[in-house]
Amino acid sequence: MSLKPDKKIIFWGKIAVFAGLLAYIGYVVRQQTFDWATVRNQLRGVDHPEQWLAGLFLLTPVNWGFEALKWKILLRRLNETSFWEAYRGVLAGVSLGFALPAQLGDTAGRVLSLRNHQVEAVGASLVSGGMQFYVAILMGTGAWAHYLTIVPERNNSAGQWLLVLLIGLSVGGIVFGLFRRPLVYWLERRPTLQRFSSYWNVAGLYSNVEIGSALGMATLRYVVFSIQFYFALRAVGIQLTPGISASGIGMVFLVKTITPAFNLLSDLGVREAAALWVFSPFDQVSIPVLLTATLTLWVANILTPVLVGLIWVWKLKWKA
Repeated sequence: MSLKPDKKIIFWGKIAVFAGLLAYIGYVVRQQTFDWATVRNQLRGVDHPEQWLAGLFLLTPVNWGFEALKWKILLRRLNETSFWEAYRGVLAGVSLGFALPAQLGDTAGRVLSLRNHQVEAVGASLVSGGMQFYVAILMGTGAWAHYLTIVPERNNSAGQWLLVLLIGLSVGGIVFGLFRRPLVYWLERRPTLQRFSSYWNVAGLYSNVEIGSALGMATLRYVVFSIQFYFALRAVGIQLTPGISASGIGMVFLVKTITPAFNLLSDLGVREAAALWVFSPFDQVSIPVLLTATLTLWVANILTPVLVGLIWVWKLKWKA
């Protein structure tokens, strides 16, 4: 396979960053030797780990169900879609997103699942992803603010500036939402961008009620996969105070959200590196056990939906 020079740079850049993440994980793990005996000993002390694991996996369809509801709401301006059709499109997007860069795979899976208005649906998919991104930023801002109070060594000038940046992004999202229609109309009048206007025109059509409903689904989904993360931690015997758990989980999802998708193994590696950095100040957290929890969460929330979504990827109607 031959690639253009710019694509080669992007490809090898992703390889380098992904290798860097793996190297960081390897470095931390070397500080506390990972062995299955440690994990087994930890698991023996957990009361009914199967109940936590059952809760984790049972919430997986609920997690992606809220994403399907959000997608269904955003498609109303284009195409009335049933919940089941929206769900299939979301799972197809998850599967394609496992192999294709950035949001390309997710968008392709959703758009190709529709019978019509596929071009306009690209904009709806971008709006959907943008909403989930904003919710992660907003929740992550509160998580980082609390994290600085419980981990004083991270409460330095860099940490304070990061908090200011996150607050600015949170406020910026509100401003963008209020002025989204004038912005869309302004973009339409740019000669160099007019040919792409059909992709984002739908963003200016949504009412405030629709935006609020979709944001509500995004928030509920965030709450669900935060609970799943907590269940994964409890399943391997990691018990932290509610404040530490909430801020730590919020920080991990914030890092995972703002870090570009490297898509060699979906977000595998990003979540693990973030979790190691976030929870490393707490002595009661064993590194091998923490990695077990994050890998379990990845299997439940990513790998399982990807395998199910492959069924719908096979049935997609590919069009130019």
